Amino acid sequence: MEGILVKPLGGRYLPGYRGWTKIRRRDTTEVIVGAIAGTLTRPQLLVLGRHDQHGRLRPGGRTVPLRPDAALQVVEHLTAAGPGHPWTGAKFSAAWGSRDVLDTTLVHPVLVAEVSADRAIDHGGVFRHPLRFQRLRLDVGAADVPRFGEGPASAAG
Repeated sequence: MEGILVKPLGGRYLPGYRGWTKIRRRDTTEVIVGAIAGTLTRPQLLVLGRHDQHGRLRPGGRTVPLRPDAALQVVEHLTAAGPGHPWTGAKFSAAWGSRDVLDTTLVHPVLVAEVSADRAIDHGGVFRHPLRFQRLRLDVGAADVPRFGEGPASAAG
């Protein structure tokens, strides 16, 4: 279940009017940092992924813009990707349903981040809405991250 809808007892749906509120369920989960928007010294957001059943790193979402303290936490662990990054040549949309493309820098895909995610998942594993960065999981390796297409609930709390 994605969440619940809250409305006044006698409220009815009115197109174009936001009189109802959707309360989304959020879970924490781990993902692999594969790219960033911004620079290696000041990342603005993270582009995240998970390995599929064949071990290939697949893009799965991005974070909302990082707070300055979160960017500082991440920057000391980022390394520019070398040749052969699985996302070489890939383009990432700036927002869900957008044709605008993010200007990204690929990073060595070993860093694991814990994120808060709602339950809306598209295409078998892509998070529909931006994720909220919670912290780095330096105690967890990329092999411990749930596989692409697995739900957002974290097995490693």
